[in-house]
Amino acid sequence: MKYVQPIRDKEIIADIKKRLLEEEDKRNYILFVIGINVGFRISDILPLRVGDLKKPLLYITEKKTRKQKAFEMNPTVRRELLSLVKDRPDDEYLIKSRQGVNKPLGRSMTYKIMRSITKDYKLEGIGNHTLRKTYGYHFYKETKDIATLQKIFNHATPEITLRYIGITQDSINMATKRFKL
Repeated sequence: MKYVQPIRDKEIIADIKKRLLEEEDKRNYILFVIGINVGFRISDILPLRVGDLKKPLLYITEKKTRKQKAFEMNPTVRRELLSLVKDRPDDEYLIKSRQGVNKPLGRSMTYKIMRSITKDYKLEGIGNHTLRKTYGYHFYKETKDIATLQKIFNHATPEITLRYIGITQDSINMATKRFKL
């Protein structure tokens, strides 16, 4: 199994968002923005429907853990996403497959989308968990609140969360880069 990395560079994130927003179909933009702003697993993002965005909290039952979760999205992000889907019916999937009438996008397709939107940046270790890890990485870098992030991710220990978002590896890399005999 290949290790999946977060996108650490905020300039790359901003550029990806800009490029995706310029596309006629905003599906990939919505996928990317939701993923980096809520920290859900891809399996919990894909079942979201347009009407879910209209509620003050996103309510999900995590597929992996079966735990129920309520999440308050940043209001600016929520308003932006709502403006992109304002003409769509509430029961329509937010990230809809182009095949079928109203089917959610599949995991294998999200992987292909992630690989295609990041290929120009020569990023290593990109996959479906990249969005979740990007959320966690930047949440931690901004807040240094590992306890809250651990709760958001339902991890057993802070160490697991730090390793998951790549902070442990960053620390190792910095230490070994400076070390010299």
